[in-house]
Amino acid sequence: MRSAAIVFEKPGKLAVRRLTLTAPEASDVVVQSHFSGVSSGTEKMLFEGTMPAFPGMRYPLVPGYETVGTVVEAGATSGRSVGDQVFVPGANCYADAAGLFGASAAMIVVPGARTVRTDFTQEEDASLLALAATAHHAVCRSTRAASLVIGHGVLGRLIARVIVATGNPPPTVWETRDTRCSGAQGYLVAAPDSEPDLRHQAIIDASGDATVVDKAIGRLNRRGELVLAGFYGERVDFAFPAAFMKEASIAIAAEFTPADVQAVLALVRAGRLSLGGLITHHCAPSDAASAYRTAFNDPDCLKMIIDWRKAA
Repeated sequence: MRSAAIVFEKPGKLAVRRLTLTAPEASDVVVQSHFSGVSSGTEKMLFEGTMPAFPGMRYPLVPGYETVGTVVEAGATSGRSVGDQVFVPGANCYADAAGLFGASAAMIVVPGARTVRTDFTQEEDASLLALAATAHHAVCRSTRAASLVIGHGVLGRLIARVIVATGNPPPTVWETRDTRCSGAQGYLVAAPDSEPDLRHQAIIDASGDATVVDKAIGRLNRRGELVLAGFYGERVDFAFPAAFMKEASIAIAAEFTPADVQAVLALVRAGRLSLGGLITHHCAPSDAASAYRTAFNDPDCLKMIIDWRKAA
């Protein structure tokens, strides 16, 4: 079996190639992809070659951990059925490329247990499930509900939505780019210096910008918490005296868990959380090089989707 896939041949070089897939086993499913999200954080670092090395990382590689599609083959012990709509958070099924994270392909072989069965009416919204689960994980990382979120990109928006959906007061979201100030759902978006004296018990940074840490600490109350929810390619440091005087706690929200995924699905099904209105750009696989440049560099692009229904 072969499939078209996005391949980072080496840092700075992207291609769409047909790759040989590993043969499915009884515990596997074969998924026909419909939509794959492009991560402007993790995938940008993989593409640029700035991702810190970790076991299994090598080029060429297939990126992607935000794919939704339909099961077209289901192994006897896969726990899935043909026709299921599933979210695929990654795969390692390529004979001639690393599966890192491996979900940006037209066809995917993956253990059924690794997939998440979904039933989104707007199927492409299901591609945001990993980001929504990451947002939920960040919200739960602090012991108190955050009243300030930094960054109104797609992750920041989801964090603000999850805060509201879980019954907490609406947060303020800081944003410096005019083009990203619209689109709030039940919370306030403001410039960082619009309320200079306001202090917070908990702040979540979703910007991925290490330079905001000092400013965020300055806005904490005594014994306040700062949760770092972005991925920071450069060194993160801060001025110690201000953090010391406030006895500030700084936490890192890392990878989401299956419990976060199920919590998000429950909020969506209850009508308390929407993943709609966050996808701004679409492209065919054949235009992937242009699409990735847009996703990485255009601030007007909240979320880029590769539409696998269009022939690669």
